Amino acid sequence: MSRPSSRSRRTAPSRTAPSRAARCAPWWTGAPSGSSRADAVTLLVSALLGYLLGSIPFGLVLTRLAGLGDIRQIGSGNIGATNVLRTGNKPLAAATLILDSGKGAIAALLAQAWAGPEAAVLAAGGAMLGHSFPVWLGFKGGKGVATALGVLLAVSWPVGVIACATWLATAFLFKISSLSALTALGLSPVFGWFFGGPLVAGLCLFIAGLVYIRHAANIRRLLKGEEPKIGAGKKKA
Repeated sequence: MSRPSSRSRRTAPSRTAPSRAARCAPWWTGAPSGSSRADAVTLLVSALLGYLLGSIPFGLVLTRLAGLGDIRQIGSGNIGATNVLRTGNKPLAAATLILDSGKGAIAALLAQAWAGPEAAVLAAGGAMLGHSFPVWLGFKGGKGVATALGVLLAVSWPVGVIACATWLATAFLFKISSLSALTALGLSPVFGWFFGGPLVAGLCLFIAGLVYIRHAANIRRLLKGEEPKIGAGKKKA
């Protein structure tokens, strides 16, 4: 009697179980992870927690702690890092940038660890809405650029890195913060489609739309050639 070959003794892989490659694939690629999709309640909770985390107004908190008063009464009245920079306190502006970026990233990463990619995307979108329309400040928040870049770095780091590089390149060439943000985030759906997949591209499209809405006044000034450049002082932006 002939012995069965080693190939025939191998156990055939289950047709229902995901492959090892699929289980180990980065979630932003859209490959199945083997876990079931999050249910509607989980997704809703993820979005709500993302909103609450995103609504923390770090720019306002830090300027008050530093004795600089209400940032909403300075410059453009925005609570973001660009307006904090107009106080002349560069370390405080850098801290605002890091914290505003970090809260978006943390929201997405926590949701991803808890319930998967769909929850991460909704938490990221919630963080963007929270920063732009915080309930604590009468729904008058920031423009969402730092939070958007943090979200993209967490959801799909290649897309986030390319968006950040686009912002830096545009800022270097034109020295206009709003133009840099509009360019980087306006192109982000394209970056998302090619480097993150449909889910990431959809998030990028939502972020871009929200940021453009929040920058309506900046866009009007850009078209008139009246938009101030980075470091121009306490002018509206």
